[in-house]
Amino acid sequence: MNKRLLFSLLAVSVAAACQAQADTFADPVGPSQSDFGGVGLLQVPTARMAREGEFSLNFRDNDQYRYYSASLQLMPWLETTVRYTDVRTRRYSGVESFSGNQSYKDKAFDLKLRLLKESYWLPEVAFGSRDLGGTGLFDSEYLVASKAWGPFDFTLGLGWGYLGNSGTVKNPFCSYSDSYCQRPGVGEAGSINGSQMFHGPSALFGGVEYQTPWQPLRLKLEYEGNDYQDDFAGRLEQRSKVNVGAIYRVTDWADINASYERGNTFMFGVTVRTNFNDLRQAHIDSAKPAYQPHPQERMLEPTVVASQLTDLKYNAGLSGPRIQTRGSTIYVSGEQTKYRDTREGVDRANRIMMNNLPAGIETIDVTESRFNMPQVTTRTDVSSLRNQLEGYPLGQEQPLRQTRENPVDAGETEQGFFIRKERLNYSLSPVLNQSVGGPESFYMYQVGVMGNLDYWFTDHLLVGGSLFGNLVNNYDKFNYNGAPADSTLPRVRTHIRDYVENNVYVNDLQANYMGYLGNGFYGQMYGGYLETMYGGVGGEMLYRPVDSNWAFGVDANYVRQRDWDNMMQFTNYKAPTGHVTAYWRPWFMQDLLVKASVGQYLAKDKGVTLDVSKRFDSGVMVGVYATKTNVSSEQYGEGDFTKGFYLSIPMDLFTVTPTRGRAQVNWVPLTRDGGQMLGRKYQLYDLTSDRDARFN
Repeated sequence: MNKRLLFSLLAVSVAAACQAQADTFADPVGPSQSDFGGVGLLQVPTARMAREGEFSLNFRDNDQYRYYSASLQLMPWLETTVRYTDVRTRRYSGVESFSGNQSYKDKAFDLKLRLLKESYWLPEVAFGSRDLGGTGLFDSEYLVASKAWGPFDFTLGLGWGYLGNSGTVKNPFCSYSDSYCQRPGVGEAGSINGSQMFHGPSALFGGVEYQTPWQPLRLKLEYEGNDYQDDFAGRLEQRSKVNVGAIYRVTDWADINASYERGNTFMFGVTVRTNFNDLRQAHIDSAKPAYQPHPQERMLEPTVVASQLTDLKYNAGLSGPRIQTRGSTIYVSGEQTKYRDTREGVDRANRIMMNNLPAGIETIDVTESRFNMPQVTTRTDVSSLRNQLEGYPLGQEQPLRQTRENPVDAGETEQGFFIRKERLNYSLSPVLNQSVGGPESFYMYQVGVMGNLDYWFTDHLLVGGSLFGNLVNNYDKFNYNGAPADSTLPRVRTHIRDYVENNVYVNDLQANYMGYLGNGFYGQMYGGYLETMYGGVGGEMLYRPVDSNWAFGVDANYVRQRDWDNMMQFTNYKAPTGHVTAYWRPWFMQDLLVKASVGQYLAKDKGVTLDVSKRFDSGVMVGVYATKTNVSSEQYGEGDFTKGFYLSIPMDLFTVTPTRGRAQVNWVPLTRDGGQMLGRKYQLYDLTSDRDARFN
């Protein structure tokens, strides 16, 4: 009866679609998400890719499984998906005192790579892997092709693993080796087992997606290669390999889905999306200074300079602005605190100076600093800038003669005026710490308030700290005790429950001495309570050429673990830790940053951390990192190795005025002790971001 009812509803939808107006929504509406997350039909993927930068949050629900997934089109040719599968028929563990009645949650990471872009004759072709870094409950590999014909988009693929469990075709790799005919069983959570890829049964799958004349509505039909006989939820009855469904676009950022699968199961879901390349926020801001030249007859008239300094601070965003002259050059300096795109601040500063330029000035040097460390000097030829501001005759445009160089110190000058920079800074901000997918509780969190206070005793010595107030958390469910049966490493991070039980504590309190050493070198030394769990001393040095695609740094630290019972004291555990780090932006993908760190971690294990992040047009950054050390999987415990994802969001996407602040959201599958870095408050690569004009 339910089956007949669903087909009747689909028939009514098609009939209504054929009579509806075709211009309800703009065409095209773009690819849709599958049940597992990632572009696809229902249970099976397609070769289609979303538009670069598209980020989708997906939820699907049926009697056996709930799928929670996030999919990001990281590159035009690369789709990434993170998924949690809630297995509703099983408990997380047999120990009720440990995980309670929580149902089993399976973590997975998927990749899909486009091999061939669709042309007039050829289909789009992609290769993908599901559950690449999970337990292997749903792991699959597939090769799939999609070809559009009018409102129809046809898909045909070959799947291994979960997608090919029915074994309707012989695994083509069996002819190479008999070992490919069998697929290994379920693996360790969090491990990547490449040896099982393309092993076991294989099957064809395919289907079609139909765009109805009523553009919000699309229909899907697929033939899947899974037989559900060995599912983790139990052997599931499959009356039909043909699944049908419909997707309705409610708005340009939300879809609702309904499907009838296996001939006996309803699936419902929702998708919400955005695009990290398109995010924009209109700001209330002072207008860029108009070019209205009133040259000064003599150098730096005090009343004029006072007005210029005010404009530099409030219009150009330069905190603590300074104006100096020597010979034919006028020097402007300050810390850019307003504009994420520092070129905006430099442009405004140049206009401010040009409107009241003293006679005989041929060059304007604008030097930006951060944390009192000079970053870069933008040198502009006055005659070239004047021609640009006045406007070129048609057809006679010329490039502005402007260069970015290592910071220029004006030194002792003939004249100089400044607005003193504030030495005391304080702020109050909300804090969310979270962990997702743990065996004790699917979502653990801590919500609190952080008060920050910093004071500059000199231009290089900064003393400051943070006081944390705990409002609410559920880390009392974190039952992991670092038992040797699970891990033999020192408990350098897994005492987190003991720390968060403190209602108010000093999160950090330290002294930093930092400065620019010249020729692209920066350095800092620090000591005190360096983070929530550790205190000690350390230092860092960074070499970062101006506008270079690479940088190189080293840090060394000696730390002791803070006592969670009295956080102003220490336990007996101490460790040297530090890393050598290389930073690289590939010339062929300038919006990508690859960071590799080699060294010793808090648990005294030694290894490598690889961090890859992508910056989108809006300034949003998405990154993934993984650490592999010299401890075995058995020594490390569940998860095999440390890994995680993070999302860094510019705050000016939410504020009504320009700001340079950022917020970061981290996702860590499991909190374990191997491969753990010291959480240093200040890192020189982040503090010198203005040396790369492309990314802030």
